[in-house]
Amino acid sequence: MYVVFEGVDTSGKSTQLDLLHAHFPDAIKTKEPGGTVLGMTLRELILHKGVNNHKTELFLFLADRAEHYKDIIEPSYDKMILSDRGLISGIAYALANHKSYEMDFLIRLNRFALDETLPDKVVLLLTNETLIKERLGEKNADFIEKRGIAYLLKIQTIMIDVLEALAIDYITIDASKTRELIHQEIKDFIA
Repeated sequence: MYVVFEGVDTSGKSTQLDLLHAHFPDAIKTKEPGGTVLGMTLRELILHKGVNNHKTELFLFLADRAEHYKDIIEPSYDKMILSDRGLISGIAYALANHKSYEMDFLIRLNRFALDETLPDKVVLLLTNETLIKERLGEKNADFIEKRGIAYLLKIQTIMIDVLEALAIDYITIDASKTRELIHQEIKDFIA
């Protein structure tokens, strides 16, 4: 089963992925960007050095996704795969960054990068302005987080639209619940 954890920055997806991985220790744990050697380089470039052109950012994310698919997803498809981010956030961020992009176009590009392999399930952690402010205050913001809270909340709304368009099995969970409650909801959903 290929499970992707989605949510805007500070929603707790990495924490929940780690908890689920502890429950399924044989699962493959990965992330986008950064799950491959190329992905680590692209992650540093996009999140910490910054990219000025929205098309460049889109193609860097797609390059990471294609590499990630070939190196991690395809060879491990007979196992449980837990990924921190995937095509849902990739499409949502691209749509938010440039109004001229159409969702169908971005879906086609992502399907191409993934050789038509979509996640089996998606866990989407939903946050709010207060929670984002609180959690961003505890860390150094990267280039995407510096775009602001309104931007992150817009991304969150678009993620739901993308999930609906792709018709992937997904669950939305309130990220302000306790870690334990969220973890239980995710385990119930995965079962």
